[in-house]
Amino acid sequence: MSSRTLQWLSLVGIIWLQSINGTNTNFPAYSSQLKHLLSISQVQLNNLAFASDAGKLLGWFSGVAAFYLPLWLVLLIGSSLGLIGYGLQYLFVTNQISCLSYGHVFVLTVIAGNSICWINTVSYVVAIRNFPSDRQVVVGLTTSYLGLSAKVYTDIVDAAFPSSPIERAKAYLLLNSVLPVIVCVIAAPLVREVDVHVRRPRDMKVGFIAIFVITMTTGVYAVISSLESISRKLSSWSRVIGIGVFLLAPLVIPAAEKIVELVRKYRDINTERKVYHFTIEEGEGAARIENGVVKETEEAGEDIGVKDQREEGGEVCEVGIKEEIGVKEMLKRLDFWLYFFVYLFGATLGIVFLNNLGQIAESRGYSGTSSLVSLSSSFGFFGRLIPSLLDYSFSRTKYMISRPGSIVALMAPTAGAFLLLVNKANLSLNISTAVIGVCSGAITSIAVSTTTELFGTKNFSINHNVVVANIPIGSFAFGYLAALLYRKEGNIGGDGKCMGMECYRKTFIIWGSFCFLGTFLAFALYLRTRKFYLRKV
Repeated sequence: MSSRTLQWLSLVGIIWLQSINGTNTNFPAYSSQLKHLLSISQVQLNNLAFASDAGKLLGWFSGVAAFYLPLWLVLLIGSSLGLIGYGLQYLFVTNQISCLSYGHVFVLTVIAGNSICWINTVSYVVAIRNFPSDRQVVVGLTTSYLGLSAKVYTDIVDAAFPSSPIERAKAYLLLNSVLPVIVCVIAAPLVREVDVHVRRPRDMKVGFIAIFVITMTTGVYAVISSLESISRKLSSWSRVIGIGVFLLAPLVIPAAEKIVELVRKYRDINTERKVYHFTIEEGEGAARIENGVVKETEEAGEDIGVKDQREEGGEVCEVGIKEEIGVKEMLKRLDFWLYFFVYLFGATLGIVFLNNLGQIAESRGYSGTSSLVSLSSSFGFFGRLIPSLLDYSFSRTKYMISRPGSIVALMAPTAGAFLLLVNKANLSLNISTAVIGVCSGAITSIAVSTTTELFGTKNFSINHNVVVANIPIGSFAFGYLAALLYRKEGNIGGDGKCMGMECYRKTFIIWGSFCFLGTFLAFALYLRTRKFYLRKV
C-alpha cells in the first residue's frame, strides 16, 4: 500500500478518534440527573465539571509517553483510563459497587478527563507528522470532529436508551466508558506514522477538497438534525444511522487513492518507455531513469519537501513563525499573558457555559436539553472547521486575516450572546448556544496555530499545555461563581434547586463583561503582532 493511501487512512482514523473523544462535552445532557443520583449540591456538581477539565493539567504525561511508546499503545492507555474513570462511576450509580465516596468520584472524573489528552496527543502527532506541509489545516479539520462528539453520544443514547432521565444518565456513563475503547481498537492500526518527505502535491488537493466537502456536509446534517423542530420528525435510529454514514464517508478518499494506485501499476507494467540517458528534474512531469526506463516519481509534480526558512535572532525559523522560545522565556512575554487571558475570557468561558448548559436549561424550564446539547455540539463542529477551511483556501494569499484579528472578530459576538441570554425567550437560548458554540470552537481551533506562530514549533507541546492550563483555572473560577449565585437564588433549606431567570441572570452579565474585556485584550494582541503578520503575507 502506498504512503499516500496510508496518509489518508491515518486521517480517517483521526476523524473517528476525535468524533468520540469529547466525552466531557456530553456532561450537560446528564448533569442534572447525576446531581440527583449522587445527592450532591450545585457547587459539588460544578466541582465535577472542573475535575474533568483538571485532567488537562496532567496532559504532559501523554506527551512523554508518545515520545517513548508506540502510538497504538498510547492510544490504548488513554482509552483504558476513560474505561476506568467512567466505568467505575457507572458501576456505582447502578449499585454494582457501593464503596465510592464523592471524593472517589471526583478523582475518577479527573482520570476520565485525562484520558482525552492521550487520544488528542496521538491525533496531533499523527496529523503533524503525516501532513507536514498542511499540519495546521489537518489539525483544525480533524479537531472539528471533536465538536461533534456530544451529538454522537446524544443520538446513540436517544436511540438505544429511550427511557427515564435517570436511566439515560447511566447510559451516558456506560457509553463514555465503552465507546472510546471500541473505536481506539478499530483505529489503532490506521493512526500510525507514515514516511512522508513531500509538501503538498498537486493531486492531494483533490483529496483535501473532497474531505472538506464531506466534512461540511456532515456539519450541515448535524445542525439540521439537531434543530428541535426537525429532530422530532426524525426517528432516533435514523439520526444514528445518518451520522454513522457521514463518519464512514471519508473512507472514500483512501479507497479512491488505492484504485488510482492500482491503475498506475497496471499502466506501468504494460507501457514501458525507452529514453535517452538523462533525468528530467523540473516541472510537473518529474521523472527518474532506472535501467534505461523512465519512471515517474511516486509524487509526480510535487515540491520535494523543501522548507522555506529564514534567519531570525541567530536561529533558523520556519516562515510564519515569529520565533522559537521555551516556556520560561514565553512566560516573560506580554504577548503570552494577553493571549492567555484572551483564551480565558473567550473559549474557556464558552466551555464553562456549555458545562452548565443542563442546569441553565432546567432553570429556565426548557425541556429539550438533549437537543440543546446537540445544537451546541453541531455549531461547535462548524466553529472548529471554518478556520481550517479558510487557512487552506487563503493562507497563501494576502486576504487571510491574522489569528489575533480572527479572535477579535469571534470574541465580540460571544460577549453579545452572553448578554442575550438575559432574555427569557427560548429562541434567545438557542441563538446564544449556537453563537457561543461556533465562536468558542473556532477560538479553540485557531489557538493551536496561534501558539505555533507566536512561540514556535520546537517547544509547542509544552507551550500550548501552559496556555490551555487556563481551562481548568477558568472552569473552577467561573463555574464556582455561577454555582454560588445559583445557590443564592435557589430554594434555601429545600432541595437547593433554582427555577427562573434570576438563577443565572447575574452570571450571564458577569460572563459577558469578562468576554468584552477579553475582546479589548485580543485587540491589543492584534495591534502588537500586526507587523509580524504583515511580514508573513
